[in-house]
Amino acid sequence: MIGKLKGVVDELNEDHAIIDVHGVGYLVHCSGRTLSALPRAGEATALFIETHVREDAIRLFGFASAAERDWFRLLQGVQGIGTKTALAVLSTLSASELTQAIALGDKTTVARAPGVGPRVATRIITELKDKMPGFGTGSVSLADLGGAPAVAPAGGAAADAVSALVNLGYGAPQANTAIAAALRSAGEDAKTETLIRLGLKELAK
Repeated sequence: MIGKLKGVVDELNEDHAIIDVHGVGYLVHCSGRTLSALPRAGEATALFIETHVREDAIRLFGFASAAERDWFRLLQGVQGIGTKTALAVLSTLSASELTQAIALGDKTTVARAPGVGPRVATRIITELKDKMPGFGTGSVSLADLGGAPAVAPAGGAAADAVSALVNLGYGAPQANTAIAAALRSAGEDAKTETLIRLGLKELAK
């Protein structure tokens, strides 16, 4: 199976690119986001590849990052979602935006992708919230932060927000610091959803 291609952009099209690797042109289907990130024809590039083998065809799907490829795989595990819809989602949302939307249960953002209505967006969030790339499913409270500085009194929105970030795979001190910054920005009366959103923005910096 092909896992990565490194070569020269030979041709760019609306939904695919042709990558020349030592004289062999590989037709690679890509999201609009990946296509827009590719250099001009004649310039070098590298793509992470997902290979689909069928009885009548072998199709290559290319991604600018391993995270985008991981999301492509996960999205197809959701009932009713095939390669076309998965690429539409990834054309609309970056890997980090999709992560944030699912973490916050934001079906409106997920539903922005062509072919994804509210019902499918809800299904994506429900089925993938515990399967996001590199993320665990454990739970934590402020009492479990191992000496990290407290961001707020135990319990409440801040503790819930820290727990949510740890559930997403971030280290407890890292999550604690991010929510501390979120609290400074939004105020101690901020809701959990607001703190999570601001915390994720801090972690993305």
